[in-house]
Amino acid sequence: MRHLPPLSAVRVFEAAARHENFTSAAAELGMTQAAVSYQIKSLEQRLGAPLFRREKKRVVLTDAGRRAGAQVSHAFDGLDAAFAGIRAEGSALLTVSTSTTFANTWFAWRLGSFQMAHPDMAVRLHTSDAVTDFAADDVDCAVRSGLGVWPGLISERLVPIDFTPMCSPQFLARHGGGLTPDDVHHLPVIGPEDPWWPVWLAGAGSTPPGPPRRGVRLDSQALEGNAAIAGQGIALLTPFFWRNDLESGRLVRPFAHVATQGFAYWLVYPEHRRLVPKIRQFRDWLLREIAGDFADTMARTEPRC
Repeated sequence: MRHLPPLSAVRVFEAAARHENFTSAAAELGMTQAAVSYQIKSLEQRLGAPLFRREKKRVVLTDAGRRAGAQVSHAFDGLDAAFAGIRAEGSALLTVSTSTTFANTWFAWRLGSFQMAHPDMAVRLHTSDAVTDFAADDVDCAVRSGLGVWPGLISERLVPIDFTPMCSPQFLARHGGGLTPDDVHHLPVIGPEDPWWPVWLAGAGSTPPGPPRRGVRLDSQALEGNAAIAGQGIALLTPFFWRNDLESGRLVRPFAHVATQGFAYWLVYPEHRRLVPKIRQFRDWLLREIAGDFADTMARTEPRC
């Protein structure tokens, strides 16, 4: 039976001994200097011997620390070699979980540019409206909708979730070519059970506010938008996702009012994996692409009032 100290502390000691500097070790491990100091102190207490000598503005390895540091570093080299093949295989595949709407209205159009920029990395989209369990699912990162607070995860805001009614030009023409918010109560509506209908109607000044009662019921905004393009009714959609259809004239916005409940889409990934290269590469690409698309959307999705 091996009597090993906690491997988390050993890992911190190896980095600190190699650099002989707590600040450099903290930067390498993505920790604070205080956390490194705490781990070293805990290890020293467990071993009953000092590993570093604290001097003015620096730390110096003791003789025991220097002997242990060399052996631990060699052991870590062996571990690194043992897992190299598995790590190389894992780095070649990035698995991203996302909702049906985000996958169909954005990822499907843009993911090819990431693949071209990283030809050695395969990308697998896991499309589901269920919330990813990073502890159980084989997923590297995810795009989630919500308020951005998930314990244990880093959340980076992508785009706000706002919404306004949209329909096809033909549908608008069949209903007089111009609408008021009160007209929505009497129109065929796609997704009438959507809880954001009352929010938009109230904000637009409709009286009495309330959800429309009739229309097609579908499972996602991606399906609702396509049904609206087909002229089946008026749908409550997010302009960012439908900017190309608005620009091409497949969809129109009859109203200027856009509502929001403060929700957004977020890129999320576990805190302990924030330095994984493939996640960092995907994160940098996604934030850059989203920022460009969002700025473009603001200029291209003006309503047809």
